[in-house]
Amino acid sequence: MKILVINGPNINMLGIREPGVYGKQTFQDLLWLLEETAQNLTISVTQFQSNHEGAIVDMIQAAYGKYDGIVINPAAYTHTSVAILDALKAVSIPAVEVHISDVDAREEFRKHSYPGLYCEKTIKGQGLDGYRQAIIYLKEKYA
Repeated sequence: MKILVINGPNINMLGIREPGVYGKQTFQDLLWLLEETAQNLTISVTQFQSNHEGAIVDMIQAAYGKYDGIVINPAAYTHTSVAILDALKAVSIPAVEVHISDVDAREEFRKHSYPGLYCEKTIKGQGLDGYRQAIIYLKEKYA
């Protein structure tokens, strides 16, 4: 099984950006968690991060026929990107949305997710472990 993990804007700043909201773990900690999870589950996990909406759309489109599942944290694009939603719908790859913080306990605008309209599951407020949970979900359902 091959899973693509996509991270949106500012996720590369984990540990620096608002540690009271996102925790003190770094982006490198997330990469290690993804690698360890892949090894433990004997699957392939590829990580992609971009601060640019078009690059995320391009990566989703490039995943067509190559990946069995997508884990996506659209970050700030969660609340604004119909383009990311449309790309997910176009490729029809099973997807799980992840948010490190509990977006439902934050500002009102953060409660709406365009990409989440396609994703079959959303994991919120579990910190970096939400990624592991999403990968396990996809493996158990689709492997």
